[in-house]
Amino acid sequence: MSPKIKIANLYKSFGSHNVLQGVDLEVEQGRSLVILGGSGTGKSVLIKTVIGLIKPDSGNIWIDGKDTTYVSGKKRFEIMSKCGFLFQAGALFDSLTVQENITFFVEKITKMSRKYKRDLATEKLESVGLSSRVLDLYPAELSGGMQKRVSLARAICANPEIIFFDEPTTGLDPIMANVINELIIKVREELGATTITITHDMHSARMIAKQVALIFDGKILWNGSIDEMEMADNPYLHQFINGLTQGPVSV
Repeated sequence: MSPKIKIANLYKSFGSHNVLQGVDLEVEQGRSLVILGGSGTGKSVLIKTVIGLIKPDSGNIWIDGKDTTYVSGKKRFEIMSKCGFLFQAGALFDSLTVQENITFFVEKITKMSRKYKRDLATEKLESVGLSSRVLDLYPAELSGGMQKRVSLARAICANPEIIFFDEPTTGLDPIMANVINELIIKVREELGATTITITHDMHSARMIAKQVALIFDGKILWNGSIDEMEMADNPYLHQFINGLTQGPVSV
């Protein structure tokens, strides 16, 4: 059985700045992968390249066994219709209501009646622990935690097979961060989705990961199960997961 996502020898530079330098990675169907790494190590560029927001310089990406690296237009849209994305800052549209934000992308691929859109938005809100009372509010009227939940509701609105989470707990207090982590686990199990999360938050990683990959200087330095992570003898991984100031990563 081929992996849900396969990345091979992926390179990406911006001018003289080499960000991805030969990334190789596979994610099995239904797996929860957490990509660890410090700031500027290539985490965000990697997942944005996988979903097609950034074009790689070289290398290949397969989703469901199909090479998606350089497709564009209608073909890219078809591929992305099976994906959900939770952006780091939520990326809600300020001028749209909660309901309009949640159904924004689904409306691009499916014709829906007004009632169906409202029912769908209500269903997804309930999945992330929010009431339909917020449907007609605007993002500015919500707390940071509520905005993150609405963003998650939007990410799962089309029942995606793959969900990407970009630093999902950044800016949240510890309690709300745990709420979001638990919701990520919940929606993954409900949808049977394959998830890729990038984070530097080790508490979140330990909660949601089944597979962990460490990226450093644009390369995957370690890849294994969450259980193997604590016992691994990789000095970069050991330094990162324990927050040590001494080690191969200079601070």
